[in-house]
Amino acid sequence: MSVSSTTSTPLGDVLKISILGNESIHCGFHLLPYIFDTITSTLPSSAYVLITDTNLSSLYLNDLKNAFEEASSKNGSKARFLVYEVAPGETAKSRKVKEEIEDWMLDQKLTRDTVVLAFGGGVIGDLTGFVAATFMRGVKFVQIPTTLLAMVDSAVGGKTAIDTPHGKNLIGAFWQPSYIFVDLAFLTTLPPREVSNGMAEVVKTAAIWKDDDFALLESRPAEISLAASTKPDTSSTAGRFSSDRSHAQSLLLRVVSGSIYVKAHIVTIDERETGLRNLVNFGHTIGHAIEAVLTPAMLHGECVSVGIILEAEVARQLGILSQVAVGRLTRCLQAYGLPISLNDRRITSLPASSQLSVDRLLDIMRIDKKNSGPAKKIVLLSRIGKTYEEKASVVADPVIRRVLCEAATVVSGTPTKSPITMATPGSKSISNRALVLAALATGTCRIRNLLHSDDTAVMMNALVELKGAVFSWEDGGDTIVVEGGGGTLSAPAKGKELYLGNAGTASRFLTTVCAMVSGGASTEKSTIITGNARMKQRPIGPLVDALSANGAKVRYVESQGCLPLEIDTDGFKGGHIKLAASVSSQYVSSILLCAPYAAEEVVLELTGGQVISQPYIDMTTAMMAQFGITVKRQTDSAGKLLDVYVIPKGTYVNPADYSVESDASSATYPLAIAAITGTTCTISNIGSSSLQGDARFAKEVLEPMGCTVEQTLTSTKVTGPPVGQLRALGNVDMEPMTDAFLTASVLAAVANLPALPERQVQRLPPTASRIYGIANQRVKECNRIKAMRDQLAKFGVETDEFDDGIIVIGKPATSLVRGASVHCYDDHRVAMAFSVLACIIEKTIIEEKRCVEKTWPNFWDDLQNKIGIPVEGVELDTHKQASTSGGKAVVRTDQSQADHPVFIIGMRGAGKTYIGKLAADVLGGEFTDADDTFFEETKQSVSDFVAANSWDEFRRVETEILGKFVQERRGNHVIALGGGVVETEVARQLLQSHVAKGGVVVHVTRALEDIDNFLSSIGSTAARPNWGESFADVFKRREPWYAGCSSHEFYNVLDPVGTQSQAEHEQAMRRECERFFTFIKGSNNNRPALGNDNPTNFLSLTFPDITPALSQIDELTSGADAIELRVDLLSPSGTAPTTPGLPPHSFIAKQLASLRLATSLPIVYSVRSKDQGGMAPSDQSELYQSTVELGIRSACEYVDLEVCWSSKILSKMSKSKGNSAIIASWHDWTGSMPWDKQAIRSKYSACSRYGDIIKLVGTAKSFSDNSKLQLFVEEMSAQPGAKPLLAINMGSAGQLSRALNSILTPITHPLLPSRAAPGQLSAKEVLSIRSSIGLLPSKKFYLFGSPIAHSVSPTLHNTAFTSLGYPHTYGLHESEKVDQSVLDVIRSPEFGGASVTIPLKLDIIPHLDSISEDVKIIGAVNTIVPTSPNGILQLHGENTDWQAIRQAAVQNLPSTLKHGSALVIGAGGTCRAAIYALSKIPNIKTIYLFNRTLENAVKVKESFPGNYNIQVIDIFDRVSVPPSVIVSTVPGTSLTISQKEEGIYLPPSLIERNSQGGVVIDLAYQPYKTALLSLVEQRNNWKAVPGVEILVLQGLVQFNLWTGKKAPEGEVRKAVMEKYFG
Repeated sequence: MSVSSTTSTPLGDVLKISILGNESIHCGFHLLPYIFDTITSTLPSSAYVLITDTNLSSLYLNDLKNAFEEASSKNGSKARFLVYEVAPGETAKSRKVKEEIEDWMLDQKLTRDTVVLAFGGGVIGDLTGFVAATFMRGVKFVQIPTTLLAMVDSAVGGKTAIDTPHGKNLIGAFWQPSYIFVDLAFLTTLPPREVSNGMAEVVKTAAIWKDDDFALLESRPAEISLAASTKPDTSSTAGRFSSDRSHAQSLLLRVVSGSIYVKAHIVTIDERETGLRNLVNFGHTIGHAIEAVLTPAMLHGECVSVGIILEAEVARQLGILSQVAVGRLTRCLQAYGLPISLNDRRITSLPASSQLSVDRLLDIMRIDKKNSGPAKKIVLLSRIGKTYEEKASVVADPVIRRVLCEAATVVSGTPTKSPITMATPGSKSISNRALVLAALATGTCRIRNLLHSDDTAVMMNALVELKGAVFSWEDGGDTIVVEGGGGTLSAPAKGKELYLGNAGTASRFLTTVCAMVSGGASTEKSTIITGNARMKQRPIGPLVDALSANGAKVRYVESQGCLPLEIDTDGFKGGHIKLAASVSSQYVSSILLCAPYAAEEVVLELTGGQVISQPYIDMTTAMMAQFGITVKRQTDSAGKLLDVYVIPKGTYVNPADYSVESDASSATYPLAIAAITGTTCTISNIGSSSLQGDARFAKEVLEPMGCTVEQTLTSTKVTGPPVGQLRALGNVDMEPMTDAFLTASVLAAVANLPALPERQVQRLPPTASRIYGIANQRVKECNRIKAMRDQLAKFGVETDEFDDGIIVIGKPATSLVRGASVHCYDDHRVAMAFSVLACIIEKTIIEEKRCVEKTWPNFWDDLQNKIGIPVEGVELDTHKQASTSGGKAVVRTDQSQADHPVFIIGMRGAGKTYIGKLAADVLGGEFTDADDTFFEETKQSVSDFVAANSWDEFRRVETEILGKFVQERRGNHVIALGGGVVETEVARQLLQSHVAKGGVVVHVTRALEDIDNFLSSIGSTAARPNWGESFADVFKRREPWYAGCSSHEFYNVLDPVGTQSQAEHEQAMRRECERFFTFIKGSNNNRPALGNDNPTNFLSLTFPDITPALSQIDELTSGADAIELRVDLLSPSGTAPTTPGLPPHSFIAKQLASLRLATSLPIVYSVRSKDQGGMAPSDQSELYQSTVELGIRSACEYVDLEVCWSSKILSKMSKSKGNSAIIASWHDWTGSMPWDKQAIRSKYSACSRYGDIIKLVGTAKSFSDNSKLQLFVEEMSAQPGAKPLLAINMGSAGQLSRALNSILTPITHPLLPSRAAPGQLSAKEVLSIRSSIGLLPSKKFYLFGSPIAHSVSPTLHNTAFTSLGYPHTYGLHESEKVDQSVLDVIRSPEFGGASVTIPLKLDIIPHLDSISEDVKIIGAVNTIVPTSPNGILQLHGENTDWQAIRQAAVQNLPSTLKHGSALVIGAGGTCRAAIYALSKIPNIKTIYLFNRTLENAVKVKESFPGNYNIQVIDIFDRVSVPPSVIVSTVPGTSLTISQKEEGIYLPPSLIERNSQGGVVIDLAYQPYKTALLSLVEQRNNWKAVPGVEILVLQGLVQFNLWTGKKAPEGEVRKAVMEKYFG
């Protein structure tokens, strides 16, 4: 049994905890003198070895040495004190480092009496302990943990280990330390994130063992966190003795020592982890799986925190743990800044989060030491402080899957628990009111059946922040104890906002509560309340207007009429208040609840017509009476109730106990399930006496639909009619129960019997249900009326809407569409309503299943366990992103702002409209000019409006329009704002807030003189007035605002670059806009796949001005995977810089933009400082930082970040990288950092901390340095979670390392003015070396098919192979069938890949191991790509024809095209690739398929999905929408433009009707100029693409698939054309 005691010594007061029978764990503050006095006096030795890392040694080494010397002198010790430093980070836990430490210890002539001291976090402790366990067969060691995580976890228990390539902690030993010294003063130097990291373990331990400690942790998070992260002001050693220990320090010591005590107790009973010790792995089974994917970006404790919640939900699903406990765990972990969901933005913003598929997590969980064979084991809680078993329990995969999946499918059928008797969770409405009332009252109130949900958690947290009440728990959390504050409230600390998520009730109630805050009790004089994106769309204007009119000072921080709000203290005056109550009854309740505390008695008069949701107002006044304040509602002379309420001044008095009635809105779902399935359900605690309007649902909705309803004062029983016999509702007023209309709507969808005669609606079908009185539902969590219409449409249900309601036309359930996927809009009511429909409609998927946590967190568990409807987890395709390949990998982005519009800002004349239209086009969305919106709303141009009003008034309206745009939920909507939108503070705040939450605002700019010249040429316009000041002054004022309000910058180059024609320039602009905007939106990162099986490189440009070289860019980049722009080598003078400095940002931006227009390769943006071998100043950190930020803002695919700069800069750059990949770099130009020493490991660790890719460059002094480098690379790459490593040596002796490196090798080219670094090789030289040493074996490529004798494919591919230096060959293999000769070739070891043409495109498919998704639809393979996963040859089939057709079309389409059509001629096999290609062009909405034999075309159409919108025709005149793309798939001689010739006649009207122009593509190889191409020959706005060009384009894609490289396009095209024309 573990015990603890406190010992007072002259060197400090120490809390001692026993483990395994010894009081060897000593806890306290500032213990260094005590630690070394204890060690030297009780562990005598000839040598003490301290092992630490380089970070800690810089902070503490002097203090450690001084403490040791003082203790040694005092105790007469002559021992040596030796220190060994390792690189910080997980990489130190390796066999290599352990071996190095042991060799060093042997070199120091250390003996068996040595005492080893581990000073550091978990890595140091694990490594040092293992060294101690094996050195001289075991020596004594001492743990001195410096992180909270190590103090409470890894340092206690004697487990030591190192990592291997197979996993973490797989080799080690149990070796108990002689002492564990826990000095909590070390925590004050930790970053707050590291403290939170450790708190996860503290919370976990309390949750499994000590409910009293858990209660402390959940009720005192601010004090505990403060003590852990703040140094006392009183004394540098405050806390060493109990007498000078602060209350917060004592609290911290208690919870930390309590956590250690639990682990020590468990270890004492089960040292070797045979059963009980598994309990400390609560949260770790799932947490470790998450950590395996996200390490090192997410810390251990952060992953365990998510794991704790998910494993608690597993226990809840199994019926073992209550939702109360899950809610307490959630709130407690959140209070320490820990993530509690995989949807936490800290996780979703990580690229690695794309690999968090459910299957991947389950697979990782398979390898867990707790498991028994294939069965997974999880520690299950039964309550806070107690586990279900005293060991980990076996849990089936489907149970875990159900928790992990973001979506659910309800298995349709009859509820197996019928007849059902159940209670629903506490009412959200009553719970929120009870919390406010109890907090504002005096005395103590025990509230039972409180709803434990997101909404009530938000309310409680806010009231705590306002110091309005103290909350605690009894009965295992079933009862919440509220100590009321009597109405005394304080504003939160400066910078602390009340974040309310999407909790509408809390936002309304707290607005008035915050106006009550006392200025005298507060340091701050205002409170800011805010919420998530949807909350910022929901109206609060009427309440703010009423409060403001009453004297309160409330300001809108962003959008007018919505949160965030800044509310001044002492603002609730009272008196006569008028309030518009036609939008939400919550406005009324907000003022009612707070009215007793106003300065004057409140008379509340409701205005604006019919009051919405009167029952909720009645609920509020009834509850106020229960807390001691009686509200009087006035009447007129006839006794009719008026909408005027008189609330006396007073103070609420808490009743001793208060029971929250169950939620009537939630009760509608189980009752509706009974109705729709013909079963019986009784809700045991809601009846006719309920305060809630939704309690009328059973009698007023279900009974008229044919259900049998029995309702008492306290219960409601519903029995549904036989399945399929629900009656329509007809006319029904749901104003008293508006939230229940969603439930009624899904029932109405399958109500196929006529409504009762008296309820039927004229001019509507008898099965129509017309629900009215629900206008307020448009401004709930979403526009619920629209949401229900959109989602019911997926089932094939006909609906309509009107001002305050919805019409649903019922139909037989058998006719509804199966397999619909319901989008829930993050709205709990939508999810639960459609779960009712899913009970009888098979395979319905409910997306965003977690949104039910708002009001019924365990809804899915109750649906299965209490109602008897099975629920299964579903992983949506959008989240299965672990298996991306090639250069177009999916980037998982934070979704909080991903569905919000893209804003374009910048000076007038910068090109906002031009760029905006291109952006909308490539994103497949809509473009809006804010000036046009301004005109629509004011019916005046900007110029006229300013003339009639003023610039200030214009800015006000402009900002109001911006506020509406910000609230939109269309992620592909591109909006160009006026140039002066940044002139007002409110607009700037709106844009800055949008950016801060992950939104996209692009600053479009161009050369200052270009803008000035353009504006001078047009002068003022009818639409835009003059500024009244110089352009230069306007630009100078706005420039910093544009930068501060934008997330990205797009430099607009209007003139062609290199040798481009204007048409080529326009194509390049479109291509760059597509790259830029899809990159910043996260749908395409434009980076090659990195790995040893696909060696990559980048060309290091060394031009001082790249403009003259752009005409040669194709030749320069031949064989390159990316281009490095060395910003520090650029110079506006055009001559290489000779002194340290950087060019102006405007020059860099133009150089970068010009390069973008010349090449589509990804860019490595590098600013190399002087100390790292470049020309950027090494002593100007702000200049370096701002220049690196320009690369990130410019959407560069890679951004180099030198780790020689301060951690502040590195951390900021790493966090603000957006979708750019950071290459964290270190360059050793002196050769003083050998690859086999610790110094390079420290640099590796730093690079790993801040970068996505690690770049280490050494200097080879001898050839053997390359061997040392390779050993280093192999060791580092074998670490779990290792990042891509670019490691090379400079100098001629290091050239081999460049050929061996497989990650982004820097290369040069003969045309460059100089090499960027000594020893750089060209791409061709690198491949030559790789080939000569056997790393690049010669492969054979083929063309299969017949006839192929005249094919130009050999010319195409052999030219590319030779040009880039590949040792491969491409030849012909003619065959009319897939015979044995073909099979022998494709299974040969020398086979590199093949092109496939007729007649083998279909016949080859059965002989392949896999085919792409496009091949499955097209039905033909034209490319075979061999792969070798796990060393086994696999043949994969691709189709590059469609990619060539799409590229040819997109490159040549007019940029102005919005909604066009396409025409495909011919219904043979090739037409399928054409149709597929056209379906991938967003602006093509209709595809016409022409064929003279109509039935063949019909067969083709029917084989494609309906959303391809294919229209079959046999006469060209039937093309109703003039095509923008025409693709011919028939032989070249089959078409004619002369009615006198044989063939298919192409009428000129095909192209004449389209004035915008377009592109024609003829897939016929011969002749070069077909009839189709001749048709557009004399038309400037139409482009023609011949068949040989398609062959080239598809061949270029093939080459990339085979080699991973971009073929030298110019050289290839030239060779092909020479061969083609003979």
